[in-house]
Formats: sequence, C-alpha cells, structure tokens
Amino acid sequence: MSDKNAKAQAMVLAAGLGKRMRPITDHMPKPLVPVAGKPMLDHVLDKLALAGFDQAVVNSHYLGQMIVDHVATRTLPRVLCLPEEDLLETGGGVKKALPMLDDQAVLVANADVFWTEGTEPLFDRLTEAFDPDHMDALLAIYPVEGAFGYDGAGDFFWQVDGRLKRRGDAASAPYFFTGVQILSPKLFENTPDGAFSSNLVYDKALASGRCFGLVHDGDYFHIGTPEALADAEIVIAEALADEGAARMAKAAKAGGG
Repeated sequence: MSDKNAKAQAMVLAAGLGKRMRPITDHMPKPLVPVAGKPMLDHVLDKLALAGFDQAVVNSHYLGQMIVDHVATRTLPRVLCLPEEDLLETGGGVKKALPMLDDQAVLVANADVFWTEGTEPLFDRLTEAFDPDHMDALLAIYPVEGAFGYDGAGDFFWQVDGRLKRRGDAASAPYFFTGVQILSPKLFENTPDGAFSSNLVYDKALASGRCFGLVHDGDYFHIGTPEALADAEIVIAEALADEGAARMAKAAKAGGG
C-alpha cells in the first residue's frame, strides 16, 4: 500500500490548453480526450502503475477541476493533484511540484501523448537506463520518419555515446522528443520562479554533456488535432492488437508454453 507521506517519483503534465484539439476541447481538457476507448491521461497513469509507480503528481489548469475529479478515485498510482492558477508551462510546472517529488530523479510524462510498447515497456527502459552519475536528463526520443502524424523537422541528433545534440541551424534532425523523460531535480536550481519552458533545463544538461536520449522502439502517435485523432484510431487499434499478441507470446515463452 502506498505511503501517503512518501514523495512521488513521477509527474504527469496535464495543464495545457489543448487549443489545436478544438472543438473537442471546448468542453474537456485534452488529457481527458478518449483514445482507444479511454482518456489519454489514463493510458499514461496505467503505464505508470504497470511500471511500479504507486504515486504520481498530476498538474492541471484549463478545466482543471474535471481532471481533479477524474483522478480522485485512482489508487494505483495514487494521484496527488496540483492545480495551477496561472499556467506555468512545462518547466515551471515541474518546479512547482518539486516539494512533492523524489529528490533524486523524477519521471515526467506529458498527459496527451500516446504510444504502444516495444520490446520492453518504455517507463521500464527509462528507469533502467538512467544513470545519475553521468546523466541529469534522459529523454525518450523517436525517429521522425516512423511516427504517426508527426510533421515537424525533428529536435535532436542522437550521438554515438547516447548524448543528444540539438538540431540547431540544421534543416532537420532525425529524432524528436516524445514528451517522456527522467530529470534530475538539481537541473531546476537557479531557474526562474513562475512560468518557463523545460527547454531551459535541457539546455543546462546539454551544456554539461549530461543530456542523453533513449530511442523508443514501439509505435508513437502524434495526436494534435481532431482530424489526427480520427485518422489515428484505426492504426492505434491495430497497434494495440499487435502489442497484446506480443505480450501474450512473451508470457507463454516465459512460462514454457
């Protein structure tokens, strides 16, 4: 059973405005928009539960009471709600939550992202790969060419030793950030009070050579608009079926069946 006084080791960012998902988000926050039969936020929280996280902080802002009410009955993970009266952006949101979070390393995930698992669950891979002696940030990245619905130019180059390098002035980069990461709380030292982007702490980690990337090996879906959601649903159903079949095959192999 969860110790209610223990610090959470994960945070889910659910305070965005979801403007591109209008009119769906006229009456609900984007994290509660259903994908594959349940809200995107629940997909993330369920994955945290499977990875062994028993407590998670969830922030909220736009139509935030709907999120607070939605997670009120969850027990695994138990959700610690953190409403934001003023929108703090990603970096400011995490900084505000630090007193509620583990002081060694924190897994942070956007509430409005969707992926299926690869050879091992993404959260498991991240926690196993994070090395606090050499890393301050470990970002889950994905190939630009392989993502469903992504039309950006990419964010990072992934170097031979696993370190990340920003796209910078290049026309494109082969990987983009998925919205899932592990961060050292010390990155937030000497950061502004109030709103700021997580890019500020990424730049600190990049400058010190302590920002690494892990390539997700399952499927990833960029769902930014109602049209993208409609297009994705059929592909997601097929991907989830494949994921379930792979999980059953793995269980059978482990059991000698």
